[in-house]
Amino acid sequence: MAEPDELDRRLIALLREDGRRTYSDMASTVGLSVAAVKRRVNRLQETGVITGFTVQVDHTKLGWGVEAFTELRYAGTTRVADIVGSASQLPEVAAIYTIAGDPDALVQVRVRDVAHLQQVIDQLRAGGSIAGTKTLLVLGAWTRS
Repeated sequence: MAEPDELDRRLIALLREDGRRTYSDMASTVGLSVAAVKRRVNRLQETGVITGFTVQVDHTKLGWGVEAFTELRYAGTTRVADIVGSASQLPEVAAIYTIAGDPDALVQVRVRDVAHLQQVIDQLRAGGSIAGTKTLLVLGAWTRS
């Protein structure tokens, strides 16, 4: 596939702002026809640049208002697949990042409160191959979508 051009990047930015944005709205914003926008978005999907459309959730309103990152250190013989497998079973785990260096993984969790966080950390540690953890509470966040 050819490298995405400036129009492709503008369409991606518009879809990041609102994944339900209409082709008509995007066409008027970027100055293309609806058909041209549809072709470009389809091409971006077919080539894997756009991998899907998601909903953004306010987890606080669902009762899961505490977010934290837990660093996991594993025994030296632990395989990367085992790291992901052990943490991904917990519903409180939002993401797992295996990383180079120390620690071995960074796990993003969302929980109801600090007592719930302690339960999740205990569950993570119960896997047996974890040599240590360190947890950081999120006070606020900003992300580029």
